[in-house]
Amino acid sequence: MVADQRGGFASQARQAFSVLAEPVWWLAAAPGRLAEGASRLASSRSDLESENTRLTRELQVSASRLHRLVAVGEENQRLRELLGGTRGYRLSAQLVGIIDLDLDPSRQRIVLDAGSNEGVVVGQAMIDAGGVLGQVIEVTPRRAIALLLTDPDHAIPVQVTRSGLRTIAFGTGHTDRLRLPNIPQSADIRVGDRLVTSGIGGRFPAGFPVGVVESLHPDDTRLFVVAEARPAARLDRGLEVLLVSNAVDETRAGPDVTRRSPTR
Repeated sequence: MVADQRGGFASQARQAFSVLAEPVWWLAAAPGRLAEGASRLASSRSDLESENTRLTRELQVSASRLHRLVAVGEENQRLRELLGGTRGYRLSAQLVGIIDLDLDPSRQRIVLDAGSNEGVVVGQAMIDAGGVLGQVIEVTPRRAIALLLTDPDHAIPVQVTRSGLRTIAFGTGHTDRLRLPNIPQSADIRVGDRLVTSGIGGRFPAGFPVGVVESLHPDDTRLFVVAEARPAARLDRGLEVLLVSNAVDETRAGPDVTRRSPTR
């Protein structure tokens, strides 16, 4: 012990033994490290396969949506050709205020603080931030009266954005409901479908939100389906509305061709 304390022989022996035993410890721990590495590799591979599967599905969905957009674009082009196109037209808009509101079930109208002096005309569509509100039905030099789309006497041509189905939405006298009767049972319409103006008739420019289908049920004859929709516009709120209409864009009009008298 005295020699060990003075010469440090035991410490040197322990160090030498540790150096010799280190490969043994490494070999003993190798199976555990190999198993852990294999587990990590399998987990990484599984994660990569899951990610690859997810990205492949997303790519397929995106491709199908792209094809749908291309098809819709082609259909719109064909419709423009059939209907004479929309070239030469632009959207005219005018912001006006509301000075009176009547939401009686039998008479739903609002009074606007602009009239013919400001360029308001009968038939202009009226919208707010949510969608279509109605249309102007009477004009004086300084005032205008508009009929809300939920008035029992109001009707508006609409289209289902998902399927392209066209139909007519009628007012019910209730600010939270529109009625779409006489829909064929084979028509492609579902609860949750969005309704927009179809543009047919020319009074309401196409593409403005009208409402969302909330229920479907057969009519009394059991031959047709009746849909009920919630209006998109905020009929009982807001202080201003936007009057919109299609106007001829003179900047796109061709040159004026005048008949000249033949020269002699």
